[in-house]
Amino acid sequence: MKQYFEMKRKHPDAVLLFRVGDFYETFSDDAVTASEILGITLTRRANGAASSVELAGFPHHALDTYLPRLIRAGKRVAICEQLEDPKTVKNRMVRRGITELVTPGVALGDNVLSHRENNFLAALHFSREAEVGVALLDISTGEFMAAQGSVDYVDKLLGNFAPKEVLVERGCRQRLDSFNGRYLAFELEDWVFTPQAAGDRLLKQFETASLKGFGITGIPLAVVAAGAILHYLDLTHHTHTGHITRLSRIEEDRYVRLDKFTIRNLELLQSLGDEGKSLLSVLDRTVSPMGARMLRRWITFPLKDPVNINRRLDIVEHFFRDPEGRDSLVELLGRIGDLERLVGKVATGRITPREVVQLRMALEALEPVKRICQGSDLDALRSMGEQLNPCPLIRDRIRREVLENAPNALGRGTPVIAPGVDTELDELRAISTQGKEYLEKIRQREIEATGIGSLKIGYNNVFGYYIEVTNTHRDKVPDGWIRKQTLVNAERYI
Repeated sequence: MKQYFEMKRKHPDAVLLFRVGDFYETFSDDAVTASEILGITLTRRANGAASSVELAGFPHHALDTYLPRLIRAGKRVAICEQLEDPKTVKNRMVRRGITELVTPGVALGDNVLSHRENNFLAALHFSREAEVGVALLDISTGEFMAAQGSVDYVDKLLGNFAPKEVLVERGCRQRLDSFNGRYLAFELEDWVFTPQAAGDRLLKQFETASLKGFGITGIPLAVVAAGAILHYLDLTHHTHTGHITRLSRIEEDRYVRLDKFTIRNLELLQSLGDEGKSLLSVLDRTVSPMGARMLRRWITFPLKDPVNINRRLDIVEHFFRDPEGRDSLVELLGRIGDLERLVGKVATGRITPREVVQLRMALEALEPVKRICQGSDLDALRSMGEQLNPCPLIRDRIRREVLENAPNALGRGTPVIAPGVDTELDELRAISTQGKEYLEKIRQREIEATGIGSLKIGYNNVFGYYIEVTNTHRDKVPDGWIRKQTLVNAERYI
């Protein structure tokens, strides 16, 4: 238990899933919590002479089933893994460490995320005056935004973006409680919310000399909030963040302000009645998760500028008058799927072989989308087409090197890499499927090299594969062979 308590001290407010063999175990209060939420058996075990400790666990392969339920219940979950193979460890404890801290605002798994909604993490930085800085990040897509304004304005922003978790400076939780919404809050140390710490962390992320190019120099409170979010990613062991490449400013004057009561009463996202329909449910005929998330954003952030409104309407009219082009685009966008989150998985190292194939298919579908947009007589569509990059080098490399029927997970015996990509891999794969033929080739090679016609190759559990030579031919054994076993009429070598 000493090792467990060491890990628990690092994240006292998180449910600690402690890997023991083939199980994730929880202890004490965490076990009680896990038992209630997951419906797993709660037991007790002796912990010294005078006390017992609660215990609840589940098989390690069921993590994808149980973890989302803990996150949806608003819990922060620290995953403690075995950092070495227990079979190789003797006379000491297996090394363990926290490999990931999953929270409602920092989730990457498909079984936790909603495909048609963003999963935002927010941070607030309060000033002594009436202004507040806010930053929002969806780590699954890389969208990173910031704004600054009055408490009322930031309150409406939080209502529209509906973050799953909100970061505040230690001691400022009560100020968040004064907002209209109810949010899961987490307090960070005060040094995180300093301009120096925030600026340094943002410059490190974007690899720039200054933040002037992002248009956020006039909102210092928002910059601090954005830096706090990146510090939180470090704290939760989310260090692969190469897809977070820019920080966008939410322009207050560009959108109509809608508070949560207006959104609810107008039934923009959800109906007030069981049999009613919201505006989103009527309009949403999107064919990709990216489109669904964008439409939801457009509904909660109506445009003010007539130029931008007419730009959207011009595109709608264009495809209304061109049903053939619209149908082609719908089919292509359906093939693209959730390219946004696939790219996020690539950056975080969580993409599966099958999703790599899906990425290739998405890039293939992007090429004709680009041609359709560039061939349009509408300036807005041509501008979109010029910005699209089908990444032909990446697409072609995936096509060459990854098999079409790649599995959903590695390590289950199904090949992923195409033949001809790596000579050594091809040889190992041939050995795994043609082991007898391979061993016979080795035997014939050694017979020709030594002249020992009765040479045999065998296997045992003590030292693996061996070469057996009868005592008659013992004087022909090469110097490089190592004798491992002596029998009555033969000797065995490796």
